[in-house]
Formats: sequence, structure tokens, C-alpha cells
Amino acid sequence: MSRGLKLTDVLVTVIIAIVFGIVYKLWGPLYYAVQPLGLHLDQLMYGMWFIAATVAFLIIRKPGVALLAETAAASGEFLMGSEFGLEVLLYGVMQGLGAELIFLLFLYKRFDLFVVILAAIGSAVGSIVMDVFKGYITDLAFWNLSLFLGARIVGSILLAGVLAYFIVKALEKTGVTNLVRPSSQSDYDALNQ
Repeated sequence: MSRGLKLTDVLVTVIIAIVFGIVYKLWGPLYYAVQPLGLHLDQLMYGMWFIAATVAFLIIRKPGVALLAETAAASGEFLMGSEFGLEVLLYGVMQGLGAELIFLLFLYKRFDLFVVILAAIGSAVGSIVMDVFKGYITDLAFWNLSLFLGARIVGSILLAGVLAYFIVKALEKTGVTNLVRPSSQSDYDALNQ
């Protein structure tokens, strides 16, 4: 089985990214609607912006997919007029890179909930690096920063980790993921019985 991306892999990844790019664009107003409630409740919603990377990787299961999906989703969000402007592309790259590094750590061979949660946290770390670079979270008091970071990590675990995992599990039950995944030796052996 080839580990490199084929044209089909790229196209499916881009389609997933387009869908989540639309979700990302629609998620922005919800994020801002929750901000006035305080206590960084908006950060609990932040994990939705990482979900393209984890869903795409769980479906395609090849190196580079998480980074491609997150970058393409951010590009789609930008092209639809993101309220975050051009910096959304940099966030997309960093978030995708965070997830990609976790999948690489497991040599792209583990697709369980634990690894997906770690990848979601990796995406959150990528976004936090961008926030530090922008400079606005470094001025927060320790308690406030802890609340901010904790809420973002929890939100990423729930949305880009757990939700993504169960979305793909539901897709697997329909059989649609078999259309993009290569057949394994056990699949061929089952045909010979």
C-alpha cells in the first residue's frame, strides 16, 4: 500500500475541508455570541476550528492529510469572508501542523480515540502558539490564562477529538469510508473463503 497521497486522497481531503470551511465560517458568529458570557466559555467552542484535520485524517489515514485539510478549510473560510481576515490561514497551518505532528508521533498507524484527542490538543497548541505570537494572551493574569488555556484544551478534546472520532465512526458504519481506503490483505483473504 502506498503511503503517499494520491489524487483521490487530495480531492477527498479538499472536499472534507470545504465542508468544514463552511462550518468554520458559520461558527464564527456563534463564537462571538458566547464571548459576552465571560469565563472564557468561547474557548470551549474553539475546538470546532480544529475538526477538519482530525476528521480528514481518520478517513484518509495518510501522512499530510491533517495539515492539508486544516489549511484548505482555513482557506475556504478566508475565501468566504472570514471575520478573522488573512491570519486565519496562518492559524490553519499551525493547527494542522499540531495535529499532523501527533499523527506522525504514532507513525500514522493509530486511529483510536486517544490519538485523535492528542491530535486535537496538538491543534490547540498550534493555535495557542499563534495567540502568543499575536501577544494578546501573554498579558492575562495567571488565573485568567489558566482558565483560557484549560477551556481551549477541553473544547478541542470534545469537538476536534471526541466529536470527530464519532462522526467518522458513524460514517464507517455506512460504508462510505471504504470508498477511499485501500483494501487490506484481510479483505482479500475474506473473498477467498
